[in-house]
Amino acid sequence: MFQKILVPTDGSPLSQRAVKAAIEFAAATGAAIVGLSVAQLYPFMLMPEAGSMVDLTVYEDVQDQAAQQHIRELDEQAKAAQVRCEVLTSRGIHPYEEIIATATARQCDLIWMASHGRKGLDKLLLGSETQRVLAHSSIPVLVYR
Repeated sequence: MFQKILVPTDGSPLSQRAVKAAIEFAAATGAAIVGLSVAQLYPFMLMPEAGSMVDLTVYEDVQDQAAQQHIRELDEQAKAAQVRCEVLTSRGIHPYEEIIATATARQCDLIWMASHGRKGLDKLLLGSETQRVLAHSSIPVLVYR
């Protein structure tokens, strides 16, 4: 079956439920977990004139701290369940790219992630990292809802 499962988390309640389910699955099957939280960088290029007035380090620091907290929680849960676990954080404008790159680099054979199940205009405007992973990954993806 699956030997190494990438479990990305953004700390949302649905993501936390997916983490719990992935850890239970890994414990039952003897798989290892690779936990990932992506600190999402500011997605828009600032105009050169505004660049000197806007300091994004505070935004980036908050994103980094949140990613560290999410991954710490995943690590604690995995240890409590006695599941082998490696945890990572990364930075990126597009989390789906970081998810796929990490799964590939760590030789994961499954990506287990939550989907917020957005529909209609919300899906169109907000997009879905899960949908993007599904569209671009050659590694199997289990979508937990």
